[in-house]
Amino acid sequence: AYQSDYLSPALTVNPGGTIESTSHFFAGAKEKTLLDAYKDDLKIEKFDLAIDFGWFWFFTKPFFSALSYFNGVFGNYGIAILILTVIIKIIFFPLANKSYRAMSKMKALQPKMEELKERFGEDRQRMNTELMNLYKQEQVNPAAGCFPILIQIPVFFALYKVLFVSIEMRQAPFFGWIHDLSAPDPLGIFTLFGLIPWEVPDALVFVNIGIWPIIMGATMYLQQKLNPTPADPIQAKIFMFMPIIFTFILAPFPAGLVIYWAWNNILSIAQQWVIMKRMGVSIK
Repeated sequence: AYQSDYLSPALTVNPGGTIESTSHFFAGAKEKTLLDAYKDDLKIEKFDLAIDFGWFWFFTKPFFSALSYFNGVFGNYGIAILILTVIIKIIFFPLANKSYRAMSKMKALQPKMEELKERFGEDRQRMNTELMNLYKQEQVNPAAGCFPILIQIPVFFALYKVLFVSIEMRQAPFFGWIHDLSAPDPLGIFTLFGLIPWEVPDALVFVNIGIWPIIMGATMYLQQKLNPTPADPIQAKIFMFMPIIFTFILAPFPAGLVIYWAWNNILSIAQQWVIMKRMGVSIK
């Protein structure tokens, strides 16, 4: 049962007079185009705020508009996500390009970094000092690799919000086994990727890793192989487990979001590989 209460302002009717009051009530799916139409036709201020686009609304609203446009052209929200990802990569290309160049320089410095580790492995403070001097001498910023991730975080949350709050994304299919981009990948390890017709209990949903999360984890691992190995062995181990950790974290997320992350990784790998080849950095 649902109850909605509405309190209108007090109205005064003169003796023998009449008064007219008009109220509007909306009950239905919060489709953005429909809400915008009511907002414009009835002059309702902030009626579009009925859809909670979140803190990153300045990203979320344009993303939704772009996805709706490309879906109208290609008839598939999954393709729309792929195209939007390419556009985002193009917009941030200069910054990402600079970052990948810095990481390629770091990769080229690996032999010298290994030499410092062998010389000053026991003296951690001396080794860190020598590393900083090496970075300064070669004009390399060790934190440059963080920039692509920092850029991706608000985009990630904005796209998540679009998939989460937009009724248009419900039951929106991609290709193959993805019939709902707003739901997690349905083919998980506990059903042997669809071979066993078994409904996974809710308690295991968060570890029921699907095919797309595995693809995402594999692309993240390949991208990590292009990056320089941290000099600190503890950091190296943490980075080694990051693809596995993110695979589990993103497993229960909407499939559309995982597809975006995997496709973004593939584009980043291609961009970084080209830069490394041009700079003569060996790729192993």
